[in-house]
Amino acid sequence: MSLPELLAWFARHLGVEDPRQLRLWILRLFVLPPTEARPQPQWLSKAMLRTSGVLVRELEIRQPQSAQEWLLRLFVLPSGISKAKKEATPWHLSRLVRTLLGGAYPHVRNVVFWLAWPLRKLYARFDRINFISAGSKLESVADVAFAQPMWLRYVMVSIAVVLFILVATTPLQWFEQLMFMALMWLMAMTIRRMPGNLPTLALTTFSLIATARYAFWRVTQTMDLGSPIEYFFGGGLLMAEIYTWIIMMLGYLQSAWPLQRKPVPLPADTSLWPTIDIYIPTYNEPLKVVKPTVFAACGMDWPKEKINIYILDDGRRAEFKEFAEAANVHYIARTENSHAKAGNLNHALKVTKGEFIAIFDCDHMPVRSFLQMTMGWFLRDEKCAMLQTPHHFFSPDPFERNLGTFRRVPNEGSLFYGLVQDGNDLWNSTFFCGSCAVIRRGPLEEVGGIATETVTEDAHTALKMHRRGYNTSYINIVQAAGLATESLSGHIGQRIRWARGMVQIFRTDNPLLGKGLSLYQRLCYTNAMLHFMNGLPRLVFLTAPLTYLFFEFHIINSGAYLLTLFVLPHIVQSTLANSRMQGRYRHSFWAEVYESVLAWYIALPTTIALINPKLGKFNVTAKGGLIEHEYFDWFISKPYMALVLLNFTGFVIGIMRLFSWNTFETATVVMNLLWTAHNLIMLGTAIAVASESRQKRISHRVPMRIPATLYLANGQTLQCHTQDYSTGGLDLHIDREVVLPQDTRVKISLNRGDREYSFSARIANRRNDSVGLYFEKLSMDDEKHLIQCTFGRADAWLEWNKHTIQDRPLDSLIEVLAYGLRGYGHLFRNLADVIAARMAEQRIAPRSPTP
Repeated sequence: MSLPELLAWFARHLGVEDPRQLRLWILRLFVLPPTEARPQPQWLSKAMLRTSGVLVRELEIRQPQSAQEWLLRLFVLPSGISKAKKEATPWHLSRLVRTLLGGAYPHVRNVVFWLAWPLRKLYARFDRINFISAGSKLESVADVAFAQPMWLRYVMVSIAVVLFILVATTPLQWFEQLMFMALMWLMAMTIRRMPGNLPTLALTTFSLIATARYAFWRVTQTMDLGSPIEYFFGGGLLMAEIYTWIIMMLGYLQSAWPLQRKPVPLPADTSLWPTIDIYIPTYNEPLKVVKPTVFAACGMDWPKEKINIYILDDGRRAEFKEFAEAANVHYIARTENSHAKAGNLNHALKVTKGEFIAIFDCDHMPVRSFLQMTMGWFLRDEKCAMLQTPHHFFSPDPFERNLGTFRRVPNEGSLFYGLVQDGNDLWNSTFFCGSCAVIRRGPLEEVGGIATETVTEDAHTALKMHRRGYNTSYINIVQAAGLATESLSGHIGQRIRWARGMVQIFRTDNPLLGKGLSLYQRLCYTNAMLHFMNGLPRLVFLTAPLTYLFFEFHIINSGAYLLTLFVLPHIVQSTLANSRMQGRYRHSFWAEVYESVLAWYIALPTTIALINPKLGKFNVTAKGGLIEHEYFDWFISKPYMALVLLNFTGFVIGIMRLFSWNTFETATVVMNLLWTAHNLIMLGTAIAVASESRQKRISHRVPMRIPATLYLANGQTLQCHTQDYSTGGLDLHIDREVVLPQDTRVKISLNRGDREYSFSARIANRRNDSVGLYFEKLSMDDEKHLIQCTFGRADAWLEWNKHTIQDRPLDSLIEVLAYGLRGYGHLFRNLADVIAARMAEQRIAPRSPTP
């Protein structure tokens, strides 16, 4: 039978009138790129019903909307959402299995039960989706009854586990391994084009298979080494790899299915709304940083008699107290500074009385809708103790500013707040992040207030509340924005504190031990804490090839070709899976860049904290500063330059080995040279980040289109809109024909709801169809209204990421390579400047007279 005849027969069997429809559907499914909304052919739904027969009728699936939904109903989502639907069991399948197995059925059932036990919580978690995700894209699937018995799913999962183990451990010849790698790659490249979450799970499965095959082969076949020193270095490399495998698997569990919780409306009767205390802690930040946050908090939509705003000043500064009185907010200061920010918050907790506490870092300005978007969940779920929203930064961090990637490439924190926290929410494991969050007073007091045992008091506090059985929540809608760290040194100092604190929690209140946490909560917390231990493994990867290039140590007992056949599928499949899962929030290869920058600085603090968790202190991250001149941070880049020197020397020696010394193992030399070249690229990018660009604006510009009205001195009125704004001025889009001389005094009005506010300004510059304004001295009321009309708008940050580029792994690799080369360009130019300056100093310096 020819292929056209086969397709025609298959189409007739499925009830397809035109075989071309079948061909087109196959093309759409496996070859053509997906569209945003692709309707499933009706003939396919009919075909599935026809071919599924009794099973489909027993599952009560009348009109499947898509093949993915049908597969979800059959294999993934839980049964037992309601008692009536539990009773709709396909009894004939149960009887058939019992008949086939006979007396062995009870034993098989027990084996299946224990093999599939860890997945029972996974199935139960979808009941949480059913409760939480009202209005979400999952609701139409999660609310459907899935009547197949649970034991049937256990059988299927157990079979899948056995097959997975067989696939991971079955030895293959090199040609078979090559074909297996090629087949998985082709399947992954096809599946990654399909829409929905099931392709993501499929890619994750491929990645786990490739990694499991590599890990099993690596542990069992490559550790027969020749000498104790090779065992030492080889064992260290293997331990670093095991660390990455664990982090990868926990990351998949944490992020494979983000919950995407939606806000819950508040009751129409405002008398039912609770009382809220707004805490704005500060220590040494300037008033110009704190003012906008206070003004934005004053503009939040909440009954005035039910909200109190507090400046918590640990610096005990008179100007802050005067400002609080003028702004009509409360001021709290304590006589000492024990336990830093945590102690400051706990002190305020004792002298305030609100039912809920909203906490904002002093540079995080909330939008007016913050409380209305978050408080509904506390009224719906009495066990909800904390709700977190994303930390959003409208100024570039050192990576974005020094590399020029601001708003184009996702920043370092995008992955955590865009995906990881949403994934945590599925498992009731959302962390408190210290700001932009609301906490219920009762549970907070029950755990003794904000945790003071570690320097990451926020995550530790959430862990304590989870141990008491409380729920936490996450809404992935930006409702506050603040300033990023200005310098690389400040950024590294902040990450050191986070890393030290998470390791302190791991030592003093280990989530894997103790009572009160579910299995998945333990795993989510463990992944967060282990993530900050990446410093030492990253240093191992940055130096491992040098053991061969310098000393000819063989720390992996395998031929280079065979090693490539096992490690390449692991790298490729994990890259494709992570690109699919994280592409909006983390581009490929950028994780290595971030880790390379931080590795040296967090390796020692985390190791010390693991040994002695009491060492270390809280440090405040500086915000709101300026970088007046470009400069190269020689101090912070010393570790990078040392690693560059080592890798470059090793690369040169490797070239000599390739052509002279080790011509008998060319493939091994080439493999180590490629590894070293990759390390040099990552280190070059780290050096590029250490080249500090100029930060000349005190007031950061935020691009946003807002309707505005410009009033000229001659009485003329112009309707226009903003292109960007800041606390210091605006950039307006305006008709080119209007003549506006520089320094002309004008009035500019902005709307906040149905109210209009006017501000005095002067023309700063005129460029084609835009005009720049800077504000004249504003009164306190004017400053407050300006913040509320701009940074405090409910829609201020909704379209912030629309210009972010979707990840393309090959493009990301090329981009990182370009930044690595740019870093070396910066290094050589700065070295030349230093040498020239030293030579000039020597020429200018007066010579001592000859005796």
